[in-house]
Amino acid sequence: MWIIASRKLLLMTDVLLYHHIQGLTDGVRAFADELREAGHTVHSPDLFEGRTFPSIEDGFAYAKEVGFEELGERGVAAAQEYGTDLVYAGFSFGVAIAQQLAQTRSGARGALFMYSCLPASEFGAWPAGLPVQIHGKEGDEYFDEDLPAARELTESESNAELFVYPGDQHLFADSSLDAYDPQAAALLMERAKAFLGGLD
Repeated sequence: MWIIASRKLLLMTDVLLYHHIQGLTDGVRAFADELREAGHTVHSPDLFEGRTFPSIEDGFAYAKEVGFEELGERGVAAAQEYGTDLVYAGFSFGVAIAQQLAQTRSGARGALFMYSCLPASEFGAWPAGLPVQIHGKEGDEYFDEDLPAARELTESESNAELFVYPGDQHLFADSSLDAYDPQAAALLMERAKAFLGGLD
């Protein structure tokens, strides 16, 4: 679907957005809603079946109990409900599923990774020409582990962008959590909208 915005023709996209380890929180829902308000179609499956958690540790304990493999299978199964002409997006834990699908499911239009990025070799080679945008904080202990992979991907692909923000909060774009950083979150959203609106 095409719309006119600021005298510029933009292509609206279908986005499959996977939540982080604390679940499909109000902040994740708000993020998805803001993209919808910009004209995009956003699907946000709940892999935790209605559960949300007050901390990363609690969410991790639940995921470990259920099994990361099982949760990954839920995420892949959720993608089957939609077409293949999708942008795969994820927050932290959700990035692993989004990245797997972006690299292995035909028809992907792009990838949007927040707070995480795995080595492309985890799922084979990065699809030639597939646009990707990666966001994280420079002092985030979790994202620091993924920075080498993020840098390798963005240095090897002409359609890849990496944005590193000051601070150490992990889930900084989730407005329902204490980690929320309004300034960084607004900048991330601005860049994400530009990325989605600029896809061919």
